[in-house]
Amino acid sequence: MKNKIFIVLSSPSGGGKTTVAHHLMSIYPNAKFSISATTRPPRQNEINGKDYYFLSKEEFLNKINNNELVEYEEIFGNYYGTLKSELDKARTNNNILIFDVDVKGALSIKKLYPDESLLIFIAPPSLEILEQRLRNRNTETDEQIKTRISRAKMELDQADKFDYVIVNNQLEKTLETVTEIAKKEIKELA
Repeated sequence: MKNKIFIVLSSPSGGGKTTVAHHLMSIYPNAKFSISATTRPPRQNEINGKDYYFLSKEEFLNKINNNELVEYEEIFGNYYGTLKSELDKARTNNNILIFDVDVKGALSIKKLYPDESLLIFIAPPSLEILEQRLRNRNTETDEQIKTRISRAKMELDQADKFDYVIVNNQLEKTLETVTEIAKKEIKELA
């Protein structure tokens, strides 16, 4: 059996997966963050090659045509995807790779790398609290928030396909639980 080297975190937008990913990277020096590619414009303070690989739509479509993506999807009018080169680099460098991806992306990674992937779904305590978190970010319009809440319902319906589901009601407890899971499931982190 292969050792799990891909920690795949997923949640509805605003559910806390990015915070959990950064926590795991802060406590495990051999863990690296998988940087997704996207066609959406950078948000304030986001850096190309650190937060995302920001690509034009043409560049992204070329990567699709060249089979350079493990998974990709169009969400809210923009493309998002995981470059195969990110996974290859982790394998070559004997790193653990942490993913912050949507539900469909997580399931695609698990399908291609079933023995190497650990899927953790971070669920919000409720859709009302999720909406409040999205509003507090001040990055989306009311219409975008409604769209994200609608998508969150679909994503929550897929949570049972993950190895673990954690309700992010209290951040510190969520971080402790994710740390315990990682220590249990990933040999290098034990």
